[in-house]
Amino acid sequence: MLAFMSVEDGPPTASGGHSAYRSGVANALNSKTDSREPDHDDSERAPLLREPREGLPEVTSDPGTLAGVIAALGAGTGPVAVDAERASGYRYGQRAYLVQLRREGSGSALIDPIACPDLSGVDAAIGEAEVVLHAAHQDLPCLAEVNLRPGRLFDTELAGRLLGYQRVGLGFMVERLLDIRLAKEHSAVDWSQRPLPEDWLRYAALDVEILIELRDRLEAELEEAGKLEWAREEFAAILAAPPKEPRTDPWRRTSGIHKVRKQRSLAAVRELWYERDRIARERDTSPGRVLPDAAIVEAATTMPRDANELNRIRQFGIKLARRYPATWLKAIDRARDMAQSELPRPNAPGDGPPPVNRWADRAPEAARRLDAAKSTVARIAEEITMPTENLLLPDTVRRLAWTPPETVDPDSVGAFLRSRGARNWQVGLTAEPLTKALRVPEEG
Repeated sequence: MLAFMSVEDGPPTASGGHSAYRSGVANALNSKTDSREPDHDDSERAPLLREPREGLPEVTSDPGTLAGVIAALGAGTGPVAVDAERASGYRYGQRAYLVQLRREGSGSALIDPIACPDLSGVDAAIGEAEVVLHAAHQDLPCLAEVNLRPGRLFDTELAGRLLGYQRVGLGFMVERLLDIRLAKEHSAVDWSQRPLPEDWLRYAALDVEILIELRDRLEAELEEAGKLEWAREEFAAILAAPPKEPRTDPWRRTSGIHKVRKQRSLAAVRELWYERDRIARERDTSPGRVLPDAAIVEAATTMPRDANELNRIRQFGIKLARRYPATWLKAIDRARDMAQSELPRPNAPGDGPPPVNRWADRAPEAARRLDAAKSTVARIAEEITMPTENLLLPDTVRRLAWTPPETVDPDSVGAFLRSRGARNWQVGLTAEPLTKALRVPEEG
């Protein structure tokens, strides 16, 4: 039974079985509006989706039950809606702690990937069917860890970006396009907790409940806008992308590091960061729960010499940080005693252009090329109703302006863009206009 609750959290305002559900979704799919914002005020908000249509499924946590899920998925038809819940902010890394799936003819399934860490059977049952994800780049790595690797993809968040939606969160898009609200209260909970509370499981199941209906609506809009082939190129590129390489000098991403000016203090940030990371990994705990970034920055700035000085830094008073005072002090001492040649450079090494704010003095022609190129990309993006970063990555535009091809023409510019990962549709829209933009400083 599907039930809705009003925004005032009163009694259900509408209920019905499969026919009522499908009728409501069909009406939403058939109604087209040009507005990208909800056209109702708070007093007219869409009904709240409260229950999965077949009821809340049991969590699959043993091989026998998993075999039943695999058989049901294999017997289903059409795309497969998939979602994963992680424990960001609680655990080390980004592994999945719950996997949700839904397919026409097979219903919904909730799988515990800790109890069932190999989902290759699920992957085989899905086969070449399209997998529907929202913000696929977030979930694909943790799904790959449990051997779930889609062969075809539809990313509802990316589809929304290509269509020019200014807000692309799942809740907003479902409300805007299907006139149904999803609850949000469990989006940042600790999904590694066992057993998982029933209301958390209901929230998780509802995330895939109408994902396929959302996909269908977005596909229709993409086709109407002439962007469906663009979207297919984007989805294929996501699946073809190699795993991300480990970040060079990850400690440089410490929040507040811009306050650290001295090289020796930067060394302290580095030493503290790696000690924190080691402890967090060993304890399977989020690094921020071991020692906040703010504590690392302040300790690196003040360089305490003993426990008394260390304890004056408020953030070192949190539970886990208090357990390792000797570790923190040794890290700071290593930085203090480090040879000058071993200290980190003030700026991270990189293979790209220098910071843009230096271009006007160092390379004024490149600065003019960049201004012209950015204006060109912004104009095209506005014409096709799309964020500029989805048309071309800002880093690609900067590199092109800094080091353009020796001979600037549409072919050479297109080749450059492809070398940076641009897809055919992006090259087709931008290569010729960017050629003209890059020639402006030469001809001006």
